[in-house]
Amino acid sequence: MLSKAKVNIILSILEEMYPVAECSLDFDGNDFHFLVRAILSAQCTDKRVNEVTKTLFDKYPSVSSFAQAQQEALAKDIKTCGLYNSKSRNIIKTSQILEEMYDGQIPIESEDLESLPGVGRKVANLIRGELFSIPAVVVDTHCMRVAKRLDFADSDQPLRVEKDLSSCVPKDKWITLGHRFVAHGRALCSARSPKCNSCALEEVCKYGRSQARKR
Repeated sequence: MLSKAKVNIILSILEEMYPVAECSLDFDGNDFHFLVRAILSAQCTDKRVNEVTKTLFDKYPSVSSFAQAQQEALAKDIKTCGLYNSKSRNIIKTSQILEEMYDGQIPIESEDLESLPGVGRKVANLIRGELFSIPAVVVDTHCMRVAKRLDFADSDQPLRVEKDLSSCVPKDKWITLGHRFVAHGRALCSARSPKCNSCALEEVCKYGRSQARKR
């Protein structure tokens, strides 16, 4: 495990590199709309989700409208997000559960969130952090990759990576950590051809140092 001093150095550098740490999914002030966007983001870029939902919520503005939607029609409306058949079924079923069990509101507890179709641990943590300001580490593919390269974790299991990160990163930084890891994964620390020689983290990065030795 990384030392507390090294963790603080890495966090400080990340904060300098990415001073604005925000979720890249749009938020229009409607919690339910954000939940739909989060479900749609599975194996899809946030940019694509934001484009699709610019008009989607004109057609389906509320929990009730999604709960009553025809699955084939909704699947067609979200087709470009991929996995449209399963996502449309999940969104409709989740909307129905929210109406029946939660008076149309988004539940706050992890167990309740993860019981909703299309909502796994990652989305539940995202919802808790973004909507309720409850500290949670969101582990997506970018976070997994960056965490492993920086030596915060050595597992390919999201839950294990989440535990490793939460054990060494201060709780008040959990939410922004995920956003900064995503930003870093997109900007420099890509899966293929990462730009290590342009990265301010290279000297404190296990992967970066290994790449530097090869140059």
